[in-house]
Amino acid sequence: MTEELNSLRTMVRRFVADEVTPNQEKWMEAGATDRRLWLKAGELGILCPEISSEYGGSDGNFGHEAVIAQELCLSGDTSWRAGKQIHVIAAHYISRYGTEEQKQKYLPGLCSGELIAAMGMSEPNGGTDLQNTHTKAIRQGDTYIINGAKTFITNGSIADIIILVTKTDPSQKAKGVSLFIFETKTPGFVVSKRLKKIGLHGSDTCELFFGDCEVAADNLLGGVEGKGFYQMMQDLTYERSLGGVNCAAVMEHAYRVTSEYAKERNIFDKKLIDLQHPRFELAEVKTVATIARIFSDFVVSQMIDGKITSDLASMSKWWISERQCEIISRCLQLFGGHGYIMEYPIARMYADARIEPIYGGANEVLKEMIGRNI
Repeated sequence: MTEELNSLRTMVRRFVADEVTPNQEKWMEAGATDRRLWLKAGELGILCPEISSEYGGSDGNFGHEAVIAQELCLSGDTSWRAGKQIHVIAAHYISRYGTEEQKQKYLPGLCSGELIAAMGMSEPNGGTDLQNTHTKAIRQGDTYIINGAKTFITNGSIADIIILVTKTDPSQKAKGVSLFIFETKTPGFVVSKRLKKIGLHGSDTCELFFGDCEVAADNLLGGVEGKGFYQMMQDLTYERSLGGVNCAAVMEHAYRVTSEYAKERNIFDKKLIDLQHPRFELAEVKTVATIARIFSDFVVSQMIDGKITSDLASMSKWWISERQCEIISRCLQLFGGHGYIMEYPIARMYADARIEPIYGGANEVLKEMIGRNI
C-alpha cells in the first residue's frame, strides 16, 4: 500500500457506501445494475484505473484495481463487483492486444462508463475448453460472418461490446481461435432471457445468440487471425489473480460479520463468543482469512512487478476460492437458523461463493495445468 492507494481506498469506500450498498435490493430485484452507476464510477476514474490516461484511464497498475475489488467485496456487494470485474478484463484485452485504432475507439468509453463490456467465452457445450469453441467467424471480403451461441455471460444484457471468442479456422484447434470486439447493436445478435442463478442476483447473466452477424474485419482484436487462444492464456492469468483478491476479501467480510454476530447473540445465558467452540471456530476462520489475504497480496505485488506466472495465479485462484467456500460455510453455521435467511449477509455470501471455484477456469482444470508444470 502507498499513500495514493490509501487515498483511493478511502474514495472507493465512500463511493460504495453512497452508490452501491443502498441499491443492492433494487438491483437484485431487477437482475442487473443500472447505467447511472457505471457513469458515476467513470467520473471518479475507478472503472478502468490501469488504462493509460491517453485513452481515458488513470495510469494506474494492478494495485489500484485490487484496492477497488477489495472494497467492493468488503462491503458485501453482491451485484456490481462481478460485472465490473468482467468489464475491466475486457478493457484489459483491448489495451494489451488491440490496434491503435481499436484503443482510440473503445477505451475512452469503457473508462467513462459510456460503454459497458462483456466477455464472450463460455458456450452451451463447454466453457473451459476454449480451443474447441464452436462459434464461427468466416471471412467474406472485408467482413466476417459470425454464427454461434454463448452462455453464462456476465453483463450480457447491458453490454455495448463483447470480447468474443470465435473460430476463424474451424480446421485448427488453438491456432484457429480469434477474438473480436463485437458491438451488440449488430443485426442478428439476440440476448436471451437472463439466467436465474443460485447467487449474484444483482449481476445479469445471459445466453447470447449470433445469427449471420456481419462484423467488420477492423474489429478482429489486434488485426491478426489465430492469436485469440494465446491472448486468452496470457490474460486469464490476470483474471485468476483478481479472482484470488476477491475471494480473500470476501473471507474477511465473512469473518467480520460473523464475529460481530457472535458478540451480540445470546445462548445459554452467554454471548456466543463466550463459548469455547464458537470462539475456536472464529480463531480458525480469522487465521485462514489472514493467510488468504497474505497470499493474494503477494500475487498483487508480483503482478505489479511483472513477475506473475500462470502457476502462481492459478494456485491463488483455486486455493483461495475453495477456502472461501469452506470458511463461509463455517461462518453460516455459527448463525444457526438465521444463516439460512437471505436477509442476513452470510446467507448471500454462501450463495454467491459457489461460483468462484468454477469461473475463470474450473479449479480442477487449474490443478491439471499446475500439475503439468511440475
